[in-house]
Amino acid sequence: MDVYEAVDSRRAVRAFSDEPVSKEILERVLTAATRAPSSGNLQPWHVYVVTGEPLAELKRRATARALAGDPGDDREYPMYPAELTSPYLDRFSAAAAQRYKALGIERDDPDRPKKIAALNSEAFGAPVVLFCYVDRTMGPGQWADAGMYLQTVMLLLRAEGLHSCPQVMWTMYRRTVSQTVGADEGLVLFCGVSVGFEKEGVPRLRTGRADMTETVSFIEV
Repeated sequence: MDVYEAVDSRRAVRAFSDEPVSKEILERVLTAATRAPSSGNLQPWHVYVVTGEPLAELKRRATARALAGDPGDDREYPMYPAELTSPYLDRFSAAAAQRYKALGIERDDPDRPKKIAALNSEAFGAPVVLFCYVDRTMGPGQWADAGMYLQTVMLLLRAEGLHSCPQVMWTMYRRTVSQTVGADEGLVLFCGVSVGFEKEGVPRLRTGRADMTETVSFIEV
């Protein structure tokens, strides 16, 4: 797949089929992704690949917490700034409205938070979830490295005909995740990435993006 096509076709898929993903493909993708940029070549990430019964059990436990209205574990880092302002708040609100309407969850549904949490904790049916951790001694630069690494992984997954959905939501259940993967206390859960083949026959959401001119300035002679 051409790299432009991979970038254009990558989106957060929220409905996966139960078709298994071979370990061979995952190893090929994660091996190639080691070439992702890393300042000072620190490579501060550590990924746990969870599939099969361990993933099924993790989903059951996380979903039980979600449906019980569990507010989740204390966050180890903020997902968003405390107060979003325009244009960021506008983009966030528009995308959220699109996203959950496509999933059949209306804004005024009193059970909306539980339903959203339950869908996320099921990893949208994905047969694979990659849990990416960052060494907690690292700073903002290394967290940026982890983001570039995950983008590299997601583009390589597209080259294999697979889709993905990065989910910071898993940090809400980081203790449950840690019990499954056995992550060292020296690691912070950055996010989970659900991986699989897209489920056929479901609405496909593609959120809009700001025009390039809104976020890029050319400084020229």
